[in-house]
Amino acid sequence: MKKIVYSLVLILFLGAMACSEDFTNNPREDVQDLESFFKEEANVEQAVIGIYDLMQYNYSRDWHSAFFVKLLPGDDANAAGGNSNDQPQLQDIDDYTNVATSNPSIESVWNLFYRTIAMSNLVIENLEGSTLGIKDRAIAEAKFFRAWCFFELTTMFGDVPLRLKVPTSAADFGLGKSTRADIYAQVESDLQDAIANLPEKSAIAQNFRVSKGTAQALMGKVLVFQEKYAESLPFFEAVINNPSHNLEPNVADVWSVDHEFGVESLLELGYISTTGRDWGNIAWGGRNESNLHIQLMGPRGDGIFGVGPIGLLNGWGFNLPTAKLVTAFDAAGDTNRKAATVMTEAELIAAGGSVDPAAATGGVIWDYEGAIRTKYATRSEDTSADGVRELNYSTNFRLFRYAEVLLLAAEAYNKTGNDAQARIELDKVRERAGLADVSPTLTGDALFDAIVDEKFLELAHEGQRFWDLVRWGRAATELAGTGYTSKNNLFPIPASEIDKNTELTEADQNPGY
Repeated sequence: MKKIVYSLVLILFLGAMACSEDFTNNPREDVQDLESFFKEEANVEQAVIGIYDLMQYNYSRDWHSAFFVKLLPGDDANAAGGNSNDQPQLQDIDDYTNVATSNPSIESVWNLFYRTIAMSNLVIENLEGSTLGIKDRAIAEAKFFRAWCFFELTTMFGDVPLRLKVPTSAADFGLGKSTRADIYAQVESDLQDAIANLPEKSAIAQNFRVSKGTAQALMGKVLVFQEKYAESLPFFEAVINNPSHNLEPNVADVWSVDHEFGVESLLELGYISTTGRDWGNIAWGGRNESNLHIQLMGPRGDGIFGVGPIGLLNGWGFNLPTAKLVTAFDAAGDTNRKAATVMTEAELIAAGGSVDPAAATGGVIWDYEGAIRTKYATRSEDTSADGVRELNYSTNFRLFRYAEVLLLAAEAYNKTGNDAQARIELDKVRERAGLADVSPTLTGDALFDAIVDEKFLELAHEGQRFWDLVRWGRAATELAGTGYTSKNNLFPIPASEIDKNTELTEADQNPGY
């Protein structure tokens, strides 16, 4: 199922995430009562699909998506765009400078995740005590997404409010921060419930929905982020030993429209082009079924990049690869995976394309270091056939995939002293990339370094790199000379949240902001 359907139930919780005078004074009169709404299975199903719908928007919202904001601080991509003033809030995140507490992209990510948590809470609260046959699975899906969102929030912001119920009044909105340890404990609890009640991937009819394996994989990842390596391994092993999960044989197929929701996919957000979004009907600030973000990241037009000969369309030029990433691919002799991820200027010209810096503002292509992306690229086959293309990509975001599970498992095995098994999981990823197995004598810290390097290449441009560097304590070394300081390990809590949340003060702001 490609389309994530808009859910009418979303209007049932509007206002639950913001504090204002009309929070309780002006209730909507055109909505169904919650108590009766959740007594019908069709309505419960609609509410759960509404959570998927919100997730779809969280990661593809114009310039403020979680996908882009998570990616920017890493050393695998530059913000790029038209010039240094193009979307300055993104340039600030990318350059680690002047990151304001009012940064609209960071504020958007905070608000969108809490909105998704609120929708999940709505489902959980209203199904407690229900006798509906779909109750357990619906709650399991809601708890999975609540766990996912809190994990994202604590990774990016540290200690955050742990909202486990929908506020019923403005006074009920105030909530102080919980520690990261408390956030992790709740995430683990939610995932345990999700694992117990989600079906196996092989038993899911609608392929966009999360499975038991998805929840097991996320539990393992959450435990690794806490350095609970031994505890993580049973969860990874459950996924690895399940024949429903595997690597795509060809690395390029991971991103192909023909392999959406494939064997490697654990959590994937679907988009469509059949709504025909263009400049006349795009919903800026609203939810679109197309993936606008692909247009944002396409090689910039205006005569700068000629990409037609390689089957790509022009975009707005954000998210260009770093020279460091290209060098890492070349140093590893990693030609297959490199081709599926980036294309150098020389390779583009050899394929019939072109690069003209003179066409760029000031004769310089901003943040360009000699390559364009081919992962999540602006491919003509991912747009509609009727010519409505520019804002109308159907490219899915693969948020969590089996290759990452293998690399997380390799890390956990290495950290628990089982280097032989760590090499087995690492080599699976390398073999798919067309690389030789690592040396059987590679152990300890040297093996961990190999896992770090492999993850840099495998997950390039997927928003994971920076947060791994932070948790590994390697950010200062890998990002030396970029403007990074330890302050940047966390984003600032949005000033708007401190303003409206009566239980937060400026003293609750993250260090350095």
